[in-house]
Amino acid sequence: MKAVVLDTDDHYRITELDEPTPGPGQVAIRVAYAGIQWGDTLVRDGHFAVPRPFVPGFEASGHIVAVGAGIDARRVSEAVTALTTSGAYAEVVLAPATLTLSIGSMPLRTAAGLGWGAPTAYDLINTAAHVRPGESVLIHAAAGSVGTLAAQFARLAGAGRIVGVVSTTDRADYAAQFGYDQLLLREEFPAKLDGEKPDVILDPVGGSTRTAGLEQLAAHGRLVAYGNLATYEPVLANANDLLMFGKSLLTYNSNLLSQTHPERLTDSARRALGLVADGKVRMDITTEYALEDLAMAVQRLAEGTTHGKSILRVA
Repeated sequence: MKAVVLDTDDHYRITELDEPTPGPGQVAIRVAYAGIQWGDTLVRDGHFAVPRPFVPGFEASGHIVAVGAGIDARRVSEAVTALTTSGAYAEVVLAPATLTLSIGSMPLRTAAGLGWGAPTAYDLINTAAHVRPGESVLIHAAAGSVGTLAAQFARLAGAGRIVGVVSTTDRADYAAQFGYDQLLLREEFPAKLDGEKPDVILDPVGGSTRTAGLEQLAAHGRLVAYGNLATYEPVLANANDLLMFGKSLLTYNSNLLSQTHPERLTDSARRALGLVADGKVRMDITTEYALEDLAMAVQRLAEGTTHGKSILRVA
């Protein structure tokens, strides 16, 4: 089969590999499209140590072509979207059956966009922050695939006001399609809030942005940290200060959840998929790349020049 390999010299190369065989609890998927996500930049840049050469790719859509022990053989030929630990940038990928969801009549191209971002955005709003009707929500990286979905999930949860923070005016123009009540540039946060205190802040940025967010939270507010786009330097919070105003600093790690409680992640992914299928949430795929363009796609994501969701066309 054809696959993209991340080699020992940090370059992507298309090569021929043997098709993998599913083990117990796994399915093999003939890949149509694969989602491109932030984890690709982390692996490329060495933040996650994986043996090279390595076939990256963590989200796929396609059809099941084989099943391992313990999996119903009737799933063969099923159209699915799947979360994987690696290997999605190949013609066939293995995935845990529990993290492989039937998509019904949803187009494979749309399904590839769901990936890890859809359950992450759903959980940030509904299970981590527990957004309540009437509450205000502030979303950093508001033009990204998680941010644009989170804004829509927040509105469905009854949020009264949704503010997005982006890095450029172009990204603000794009994010405006997804129901934000206000959009700020990164350098305008928090000054342009004019004293407004959000009930919930979603923060994948870290560093000084996280510190400012904790200071800006309303009483009983929740800041959910789910990444470190800006820096891996630790952010220190005084528990006594948080206690005084009932503020909470929470974290969310979908990769860890997939290992410890995969059924929870699957449930959230299924709920998110249902909302997209019903037309209540829009999955916006902005760019489609060919296999040979993967290096360019990952670099654009790392540079912050993309918005919405990018996918790779495999078959």
